[in-house]
Amino acid sequence: MITLRSLLLALVAFAGGFFVVQYMVRPTDQIGLYAILIMATLTGIIFILNKNFKGHEIAIASLLVMMGFMGGYMAANAAFLAQEEQRELPDLARKDGGDGHTAILYFTHGEPPGYSAQPWIETIRELDHDNVPFVPWLFRPIFFNTVRHEYFEAGGSAHNKLHKAFFDTLRQSLPEEQTKGSKFYLAFLDSNPRPDEMAIRAVNDGASEIIILPVFITESTHTVAGQEMVTSIDPESFGVQVCYTGALWDSQPLQTSFVQRANEMIGDMDKSKVGILLVGHGQPTEWENIYPEQNKQESLYRDAIREKLIADDYLPDHVVLGWMEFQEPSITKSITELSGHGVEKILVLAASLSADSIHSDVEVPAAVAKSNLPKDIQVEYVGQYGDHPLAIQAMKEKIAKCR
Repeated sequence: MITLRSLLLALVAFAGGFFVVQYMVRPTDQIGLYAILIMATLTGIIFILNKNFKGHEIAIASLLVMMGFMGGYMAANAAFLAQEEQRELPDLARKDGGDGHTAILYFTHGEPPGYSAQPWIETIRELDHDNVPFVPWLFRPIFFNTVRHEYFEAGGSAHNKLHKAFFDTLRQSLPEEQTKGSKFYLAFLDSNPRPDEMAIRAVNDGASEIIILPVFITESTHTVAGQEMVTSIDPESFGVQVCYTGALWDSQPLQTSFVQRANEMIGDMDKSKVGILLVGHGQPTEWENIYPEQNKQESLYRDAIREKLIADDYLPDHVVLGWMEFQEPSITKSITELSGHGVEKILVLAASLSADSIHSDVEVPAAVAKSNLPKDIQVEYVGQYGDHPLAIQAMKEKIAKCR
């Protein structure tokens, strides 16, 4: 009988470990269910222990509970991290050579409006594949719990919605393309629709050329992934030419847009009293041999913005650079240094972000808060370059290189 009770205890503990992982990683609308299940398993463990184990057996039973719990935890973690996204792509139905029009495929990172684990699972797989140090396997449910909390704190992400607005602004700014019969397609790397789906739709719509416009600052894992998605459908086999415009890091109009934004934010304030932090994203050092241009291009891009700000009479010591992750100096370190230069206002420009996101709405302000700035220093944020007229001009110039 003790053996049967031991097995039951281990199974209940296993279920407890399994439910704890689900509680940490599943969407917020499922938290209540798993909280109830965790409480039920905890109650069951206590009941079985009290009714069936006495004296020295308690120690052995407790060890059994721990082993069962860890077994359930690891099984749930493994299943969760191994899950694959299920997507159905449209059929390639094209049978002719196309009608000669151009498809302009605008693609960007994308961020689901609500918490979704799958984009992060894909990122972690990529990190693991390239041997980039990340959160240890056992503690990854805690990482997903943190991401979910950031979504809750931000009230969701408007990233995709904003890009739809930017996309419409770009399309409206190119009436000559519409006159020529060009069609526009919006795609996201981490949300639907993806670049491969929209490329299929462009081919099926009769396009004879696809212009891939990556709305990213640098050539990176993201831009490569988008190109590979388009390549995977082999548009050339249908007689469709493909032109890739390149990332935006070297765009003079985009760089200048941040000078305009800074001037708008300070109004008539004395520029000598203003500090500016140019925030970059950063990539792991381990990726530099695989994607050697990303950190280099992001640094050159921010250096160019910095030079333009200095040329516009901001003090050199008051315009500094910081990284969100993977690289140094960090946001916290850079802004702490900046606060010691006698500034009265600090502008935090997330220069590498295209639209408001969890990065800009939660993580950047949290990094700034860690610096414990004096209360008399005002801080203002710009979280994106978005559809600023000069950002749209930058995209138009990239498209023009393919014409």
